[in-house]
Amino acid sequence: MDILFALLDGFWVALQPVNLGLAIIGVVVGLFVGAMPGLGSVNGVAILLPFTFVIQQITGSATSPMIFLAAIYYGAMYGGAISSITLGVPGASTAVATTFDGRPMALNGQADRALVTAAIASFVGGTVSNVLFTLFAPPLASVALQFGDPEIFALMLLAFATFIGLGGDDIPKTLFSICFGLVLATVGFDIVSGEPRLIFFDITGFTHGIRFLVLAIGVYGIGEMIWTINETRYRESMTAVNFTPSRLMAATRRFADAWKGTLIGSFLGFFVGILPAAGATPGSLMAYGVTKMVSRNPRSFGKGNVDGVAAPEAANNSASTGAMLPMMTLGIPGSPTTAVLLAGMVIWGLQPGPLLFTEQPDFVWPLIGSFYISNVVAVLVNLAFIPVFLWMLRMPFTILAPLIFVLSLVGTYAAYQNMFDVWLMVLFGLGAFFLRLLDYPLAPAVLAIVLGPIAEPKLRQSLLFSDGDFSIFLTRPIAGPITVIAIILILLPLFAKIRRMIRERRTEQV
Repeated sequence: MDILFALLDGFWVALQPVNLGLAIIGVVVGLFVGAMPGLGSVNGVAILLPFTFVIQQITGSATSPMIFLAAIYYGAMYGGAISSITLGVPGASTAVATTFDGRPMALNGQADRALVTAAIASFVGGTVSNVLFTLFAPPLASVALQFGDPEIFALMLLAFATFIGLGGDDIPKTLFSICFGLVLATVGFDIVSGEPRLIFFDITGFTHGIRFLVLAIGVYGIGEMIWTINETRYRESMTAVNFTPSRLMAATRRFADAWKGTLIGSFLGFFVGILPAAGATPGSLMAYGVTKMVSRNPRSFGKGNVDGVAAPEAANNSASTGAMLPMMTLGIPGSPTTAVLLAGMVIWGLQPGPLLFTEQPDFVWPLIGSFYISNVVAVLVNLAFIPVFLWMLRMPFTILAPLIFVLSLVGTYAAYQNMFDVWLMVLFGLGAFFLRLLDYPLAPAVLAIVLGPIAEPKLRQSLLFSDGDFSIFLTRPIAGPITVIAIILILLPLFAKIRRMIRERRTEQV
């Protein structure tokens, strides 16, 4: 009951004209920041952080600038899906999984349904995570603390186990794709020894490693553009989207078809989000993999399955709130964006940690109330702008292709201010096109390069702790069950393929 009254007080403060206006402005800014390839929530929050000092001087409190930054964070989570669906270029790393099915839906003339599904799934994921955050913040923070290096590696192994199902029936090509992504993830300096690894031709640009956004924009921007040019049958369907209010209502009613992906993304995303150093990107990718794994029609994923849009969008919004939890209760950022928010809180004289809820309730509860408000504002703004987003698809591809190319170049350069990464992005785009011609799945490689930098240090640190004993992943009470489930999931597709081969041979003999 005390929580309810505290939340109502928080709503009252968050709904004050100044704070409500800042939330609306922050969501709109975040929406377009998230939709612009190469920016995303991290850059958006970091760029606008100095502006919050002006807000603090005007309002006289640290709550208003934090509401503004949190609203940008929320808006960017929604906005990432826009360019992923309409252009095939992920606005941020958190929206890469949305590209897998969102782009095929757009190419099939269902861009309006994909955008509506993404918006509503994001709203549901944000609402679920806000409720969980409000009710269970302290105990969930203590659970997150129980996840040491072995537990986090076991969770990453579980994510890799779901990758097997992302490449279809061709398991060898899927395994090759995963291994290729893991190799790319090791480029750069060894985090333990400091020795350089896989610095191709001694090019200094590789010393910082293969940045994920470079790979993502190359594969799903340049690669998708070349593939679409090659597949001329897509050109007419890309311009055949006619938006009407009746289509919007029909797409809203059909959202019920995506209930499974939305539920999985909402809860799994929040759980992954509260883990320190995880964040929304692994959460969205894992939600996509799990949703495909439990689907009755897994072969439809990657071809325009609506659950493939709902799951990652619900997950990245849920994870964004989940990442706030360790930041506020433990002082540990759960994602790169919350690390910037943590710095802002310290600058404003606030001390994140277990005592924040008791010593600074006037800051905490208005901020939590603004989460709910920003979530509502974001879904309304997103739905209102759908006609604008669909307008991009009405452009002839002769105009759209150069636009995608320029956005990919500008987005990559804006993210890192490095021409080497721009050329590398183009190279990845060409490579992705040829891999698709050879029928190699790209999703497992992209997912592997995301989780590889997280999994490798956790594996090595766990083995250092256990003197090289791999049983540490089986004997610990949390890591053990997760590892066993991962092993079972890895073996199940192999057994299913063997069983199918035996059945086919028996049929041939008969």
